[in-house]
Parts: sequence; structure tokens; C-alpha cells
Amino acid sequence: MKIDFKIIALLFLISFSSCRKEEVEFIQAPDDEILQANSSIANLMQRTAMNDGSNDNIIDYANCFNIQLPITVVANGTQIIVNSENDYDTIEDIFDEFDDDTDYINITYPITIVLNDFTQVTINNSTELNNYSINCNGENESDDDIECLDFQYPITASIFNANNELLQTVTINSDFELYVFIDSIDENDIVSINFPITVTLSDNTSFTINNLNELENIIENYINDCDEDDDYDYNDDDCDNCTPSQLSTLLTQCPNWTVDKLERNNNDYDDLYDGYLFNFFIDGSISVSWSSTTVYGTWSTSGTGNNIVVVIDIPSLPYCNNNWYLHEIDEGSGETKIDLRDGNNDRLRYENNCN
Repeated sequence: MKIDFKIIALLFLISFSSCRKEEVEFIQAPDDEILQANSSIANLMQRTAMNDGSNDNIIDYANCFNIQLPITVVANGTQIIVNSENDYDTIEDIFDEFDDDTDYINITYPITIVLNDFTQVTINNSTELNNYSINCNGENESDDDIECLDFQYPITASIFNANNELLQTVTINSDFELYVFIDSIDENDIVSINFPITVTLSDNTSFTINNLNELENIIENYINDCDEDDDYDYNDDDCDNCTPSQLSTLLTQCPNWTVDKLERNNNDYDDLYDGYLFNFFIDGSISVSWSSTTVYGTWSTSGTGNNIVVVIDIPSLPYCNNNWYLHEIDEGSGETKIDLRDGNNDRLRYENNCN
């Protein structure tokens, strides 16, 4: 196993200039702009810049590192070259294709993993990978990395070292560079951040920060303000950006929806409503037609994101009726699928070629 420590990481930094004391007069910045080694705000900034390992949990089931791309995997027998995070969705689509199979993924080794502190480690087999993953915190357990805020780059800092009497100006362009920069601050360094800087929350709200006191308050106020998604349920965030309006528009503008999947209490009723055509109307009514029969019911939707509730009540079709949760809207390949769930045992998925 080959470990590539970040001994030379500071080579990244740089866009800097150095001047001897005789060539420059260092003017000390206000105290609320001075970043001190091992201070509370330095710790918070470094935790915010940490590498988040949970984005590829569908592959490695580990929150404290991720796998450097590209890699090759085999998901349920299908080979996939994973070049970007978008390819995680391809793996999810394969896993979601059938409900009654056992999903598996095999990784082609060697691979490189990137730890929370950006250390890179070469992994040659599944045993070595497991040796690292067992040291990660479990699902939704508290960990060091702060995921609810992001820094907007570049950030500029000035450093004066009292020992060598040098002044440096550093431009920081990424989380990796910020993490290593903070890690390298010496007790003899006087570090001044060039404010204002900008931080962004998980909902894309931005804050302009004018000093370190403001930054510390913002991080502490929003440190737990989001779902860090540190779990292995790759399906629980499929509707992060869904809205009731989006759902209503799809259902009412496309006629003749059909039932693609229907499960109640672990029983499969996919064929029960075969040939039934469901039409949703903006007044909250539903009509369902098959053969020479038409029945009616009601529907409504409310909530946001992954907590959108869809209430369906068609007295003549009891297996459709429920307070469903919108699980996913899948628009692609000439068809649209609207997947409704209730717990782990109940599922209703409508399908339409209107796209």
C-alpha cells in the first residue's frame, strides 16, 4: 500500500511574493482580521474546507474518504467507467431497475482514495479499502467535516513571519489549498485575511463576511443547518430540488398516465391496473378509465424537496390510495416516471411518454 502524504502540498500555494524587512513595512491588520494558529476560527475554517467523503457512498460506503476519479466498476453485471459524479446516477439507475434483486458493485483496482485531510492513498484490493472504511464514522454520526457552508474562492491572505522577517501574499483557490494553508500556519506567523470574503449555504444563500468574528458566528450558526447526507441510502435525496408546482405541472399537462409499479405491504400489484389510464386535473380531481369504465377521485400535493406529500383518494381503486411521499421525478429517454413511496413496503410509480 502506497501512501502519498501531503509533505509537498504547500507547493500549490502560490501566487505569492516575498520581501525582506528592509524592502517593506508591514502594517498590522485589525485583530478581527488576524488568523492565529490553532484558534477556534482556524479550526472551523479548516473543518469547512475538509474533503467530504460522503458524495460517493454508493460505491465505497465510507464517509471519511472518497475515491479519486476516474475508476471502473461493475454494477449488477454492467461495467461503468465513472468519470464524474454524474456517473453515480448511472449506478443508481441500475440499482433501481429492479426491486427484487440484490444490488452489488465491484471495483477495479488499484484505486486512489482521498482522506478528509486530502492525503492520497493507493488501494490495491477490497481488504485494503475495508481497512480504511471501518475507521470512518457510521451513518449520520457526527464527524469533523462541516458540509453546510462553502467558501467562495479565491481568498487572499498576507503572512508575516517574525523569525525570517518575510512578508508573503497568498492566493487560495480551493478547499484543498485552504486546508493546507491553515495547517501550515506557524505560531510565529501573523496571518491577515483580505476581507470581504463570501460563504454560501447549502440552499445557495450567500453571506458577505467582513472579518473573522463574523465568519466564526456564521459557521457556528449554520454548522448543522443541512442534511450532510452521511448515510448509505443513495435514494433519499432524489428529490432535493423537487417542488409541488413541478409535480402538478407534469401530472396535469401530460394525459393518460399508467401504473408502472405498484407494491403494497411487500405484495406486487404491477399488473392489477394494467391498461388503466390516469388523468390528473388542476382542480384536484382524477379520472381513471379502462375498457368502458371511468371512475373518479381526488389528489393533492404539498411540502418541499424530499418531503413532498401526494394524497391520492380514488374510492374504486383502493391500492392507489395513500398519503404518498414523492420519491423521484425521472425525466429522460422519451418518458417520465413519477415515483411515490411510503416507507419501505409501499410504492406507486406512474409512467408517461409525454416528455
